Amino acid sequence: MRGFIQTFIVGLLLALCAGPVLAVDPLERLKDPVLEARAREISAGLRCLVCQNQSIDDSDASLAKDLRLLVRQQLQKGESNEQVIDYVVARYGEFVLLKPRLHLNTILLWLAPIVLVIGGILLASRVMRRPQPESPARPLTPEEQAELQSVLSSAPEKSGSK
Repeated sequence: MRGFIQTFIVGLLLALCAGPVLAVDPLERLKDPVLEARAREISAGLRCLVCQNQSIDDSDASLAKDLRLLVRQQLQKGESNEQVIDYVVARYGEFVLLKPRLHLNTILLWLAPIVLVIGGILLASRVMRRPQPESPARPLTPEEQAELQSVLSSAPEKSGSK
């Protein structure tokens, strides 16, 4: 019984690990291994519009399947990888790319982390270097002067010898 449970657990773990591999249906695959490798490379960089945090290569959503087939159709027409990506982006927008391109409309997306880190460092160094404000010395009131004199006059004088 113990061996059966261990075998079951190992089989279950292997099945869970193979989930993303099963996303690409064997019927979708191209017969040419070079074209299939290109299709897998392209689809690994395209976002599943349903899942949004997975590539279409890892997703088993029907839209992801449609996108995988679209990529393979374009490759079979003789398109280059860049042409296929441009075609998909033209149909679905820049959001379909897992790694957005550096364009004028995405420059903020790419530069914001750098600007925020540099700004934080500059702000922290400015705060650290700022001189601490000293409280201005105010003169003693007559009552405070009288108390100070009484304390000083009542203190025993120290002599240099013991």
